[in-house]
Amino acid sequence: MQCTLRTPEQAMHAAHAEHTAPQTALGEISSRISDLDKWRKIFSFCGREGSQTAPQGPAGCGHGAVGTRGAAEPRVPPAEPQQAGRPIPMDMATALRTLLLGNASRTFSQDWAGAHFRFREPRSDLAYALEAEKGGTRAIVMAVQANIIKYLLFVRNTEHTHLERLCKISQKEQGEALAAALADSLWAAGDGRRATVCLLTAATHCSPPAGYKADSFTERIHLFEFPEKAAAQEFIFDHIGCFRDEGSHGLILFLYSLLFSRTLERVREELCAATPHLLECSSGNVSCMQALLLLVLAGRTQPGQRSEVGFLRWGGEEAEHRLSPVGSMLKTPKFPIWLCSINGTHSVLFGTNQLLLSDWKMEHVFHLYFYNGQHKQTRTAHLTIDTHSHHWEEGHCEATSSPGRRAPSLEMAIRTKWPGAAVGWNGTQPFF
Repeated sequence: MQCTLRTPEQAMHAAHAEHTAPQTALGEISSRISDLDKWRKIFSFCGREGSQTAPQGPAGCGHGAVGTRGAAEPRVPPAEPQQAGRPIPMDMATALRTLLLGNASRTFSQDWAGAHFRFREPRSDLAYALEAEKGGTRAIVMAVQANIIKYLLFVRNTEHTHLERLCKISQKEQGEALAAALADSLWAAGDGRRATVCLLTAATHCSPPAGYKADSFTERIHLFEFPEKAAAQEFIFDHIGCFRDEGSHGLILFLYSLLFSRTLERVREELCAATPHLLECSSGNVSCMQALLLLVLAGRTQPGQRSEVGFLRWGGEEAEHRLSPVGSMLKTPKFPIWLCSINGTHSVLFGTNQLLLSDWKMEHVFHLYFYNGQHKQTRTAHLTIDTHSHHWEEGHCEATSSPGRRAPSLEMAIRTKWPGAAVGWNGTQPFF
């Protein structure tokens, strides 16, 4: 018997038959169970074989599977897709890996292959926060973190205000925030017209050609395309475990989805000769190029129009002179949220006042918050920024950054946006 998925019309007809013919209803239920079992054998959205029972623990793909250390909510089986998706052709898999790593014979390191989006404890001071491991994956996690903060602070409808919007969220709301953040990036990459979501199947679709080194998951990708953002976001939420469960390759699946949403051809056209690929491999370490971070934040690899989330960078005077400058469009985003690259380590700086960047009077004295992704940070750091302080003269600023007096690098990053600003740490030990 061939395994098929029923259309909504067939499902409605079956439901009517259940009310009129009990014997037929029993047969229909058995048929549905049989269909579902056969579907699971054919297709596994997290790249693991389907089972005869509902998936348990963190191995499933539904929005009940999470990577937090708290108690799990009751699992809800993932929704079956409304389309079968299409397998990735081998030439496209080769082009995908080449665009990211520079060569299809290179594979992702263990830390990249195992990276996924893992939240801190729900309903805690850092309920909104993703845990970021050391290494190159941290930059991507923190870029997605910026979009999560944007959704929770300025998009989601809730009765909570200020930081409560970030802290008082449940496990399910964490999944909703992650789905919204990922969908935002994919939709922006598709120029507001399309989004492509990559998920894994259980079987490899084709044999790798010469020069391509198989990695056990790129060859198993299925592409799901959506002409509406809401549909893409709902699909991601229904299969959120495929991005946040351990062993899901969730971070790489997001990057693949991002590139296909933009299209590989267009990304290649946008990259300059100096940046032929998006990840830099050096001495066994893989780090993100700025072009890839911009793709996550703004949907394009080159800065152009004003983005919703900004970018600040500080790597020391010498490094800043050597690197291309961060433009004003990235320093002044639509929302007061910035991905920060501080001495090569990525973190997020944000404010809760949406008017901060649209009303100059708000920029005299204001509050910002800082999260660096490290597990040892137990609460959001609170900073007070004073751009009109009389005691903060130019000479004092120079003295603070002189060799004899070491200023925290976060303060220096903030001053690339607000020159000469005084930064108060409100009891928090300054981050150097």
